[in-house]
Amino acid sequence: MPLDIKTGRPATLAPHGMVTSPHSLASAAGVDVLRAGGSAIDAAIATSAVLAVVYPHMTGLGGDAFWLIHDGGSGEISYLNGGGKAVAGASPESVAGRDSGEIPLRGIIPATLTVPGGAASWTAAHDLHGRLPLPRVLEAAIGYSRDGFPVTGRLAAFIEMMRDDLLAHRETAALFFASGSTPQPGAKLANPDLADTLQAVAERGRAGFYEGPVAAEMVRFSQGQGGVFQAADLAQQDATWGGPLVGSYRDFTIFNTPPPTQGFTVLEMLNLIEPFDPRTMDLLGPDRLHLLVQAKQIAYHDRDLLLADPAFAEIPVDTLISREYARKRGALINPHSALRWDQVPSFGSLAGDTVYIAAVDRDGNAASLIQSLYGAFGSCVTAGSTGVILQNRSAYFSLDANHPNCLAPGKIPLHTLIASMAKRDGKLCTVLGCMGADGQPQIQLQLYTAMIDYGLDIQEALELPRFLSGRFALGEARDTLYLESRFPVATIDALERRGHPVHRWGAWNEQAGHAHGITIGPEDRMLSGGSDPRSDGAAIGY
Repeated sequence: MPLDIKTGRPATLAPHGMVTSPHSLASAAGVDVLRAGGSAIDAAIATSAVLAVVYPHMTGLGGDAFWLIHDGGSGEISYLNGGGKAVAGASPESVAGRDSGEIPLRGIIPATLTVPGGAASWTAAHDLHGRLPLPRVLEAAIGYSRDGFPVTGRLAAFIEMMRDDLLAHRETAALFFASGSTPQPGAKLANPDLADTLQAVAERGRAGFYEGPVAAEMVRFSQGQGGVFQAADLAQQDATWGGPLVGSYRDFTIFNTPPPTQGFTVLEMLNLIEPFDPRTMDLLGPDRLHLLVQAKQIAYHDRDLLLADPAFAEIPVDTLISREYARKRGALINPHSALRWDQVPSFGSLAGDTVYIAAVDRDGNAASLIQSLYGAFGSCVTAGSTGVILQNRSAYFSLDANHPNCLAPGKIPLHTLIASMAKRDGKLCTVLGCMGADGQPQIQLQLYTAMIDYGLDIQEALELPRFLSGRFALGEARDTLYLESRFPVATIDALERRGHPVHRWGAWNEQAGHAHGITIGPEDRMLSGGSDPRSDGAAIGY
């Protein structure tokens, strides 16, 4: 592999425990919890809570979360659904702007069509797998929120990029433009209202967020702004346990999050590419990339037609992740010509802002956690004096009454959020995930094939030149193939000749996603962590 395609940063190695995330302060808080005797689940909550403070453009208590959790004693992997449900007053008829055929992307409507689900998942995970009390787990996040934290260059850039949307809401404007201008990198930013909300969760658990003063303030604010939150909507929100989706690639067992998330697409894509044996192809050559893109086209077509909340729709997941189905659908793949969108239709967007966290403790417990506000700063609406920025995930609902993802009360929208784990010979070997909306399954696919087919370590896999196929905004071409410029020129040219509409990125593009992961050695169980250089993150162990 050419030396100029990676930073040279080695994977982080540690014997006892490790956390990786897109912000170094968050990863450090998670490791601090591990050192204090906390479980991997405690560490993941601590990390996520700090990210809710220091990475407010990507995540927060106003968003949703999904988990895979590995029990080090039993070896079982559980799925935890922290998706927020649509409120009782949600319906296609109730949505302002429906004449456009879409739910508004920003403002009080998307902010209050679904209840935040992430906080309920924190407390559910902690109730079952936590070792330290919640006040200790949330200590760092409360401190950074109350006392302030340094703004990174990425956060400053996002604040400036979203300036008009943030300034449109009084509470949000006061939070990010207290000095009258965009905070500069290195400036201190605080959110004392959010510290109070986190303190309420620390003291009362789930009830501290979904009942009592915090919930009452969210309802008061919503109703005063024309939103649709009711107290009962918040009180009824919970997180639910279930089993993961299970597939395989070569001699690895791959686990992913089930509907309403798009996790099945990863397993479907792996099934589609395996018969073509990527090991015979150049890692950075056109044949491998072309194959991966074709597999993506097919799997995303299935997703767009079928994915919804399984409590409201029948989703043939077993068929979609079966080898027999992959053999049939694989016939669409032409090694020499791009499969165009009009041949396999799809919709959706690559744009998304999310955080992914991996944590492993000394007892083999592990957490794969993904949490998001959906778009940058979500709805851009801060819920009164709570300091909580509310998500805009409900914008991903359909208003087509015939689509399984149509908006309805109590329904969780289609989610791009996915988290993954893998086993080999029955032992946990990989915990990984990434941000990036529709990009997430594509990035997981690139990581798994790089490590399994080509033997790259986790940091090398994260630093490979990356591609994403799709669009970043409505109106853009659906079959655009975005490529970082570190791919060989000959590869890019060959893909264009095969019919891919190519858009050339720079060498390292943040839109290619923040991915992170931890691998576990088969014999010595040594931990190896990687963090995406496209983020502000770090893999930290002890």
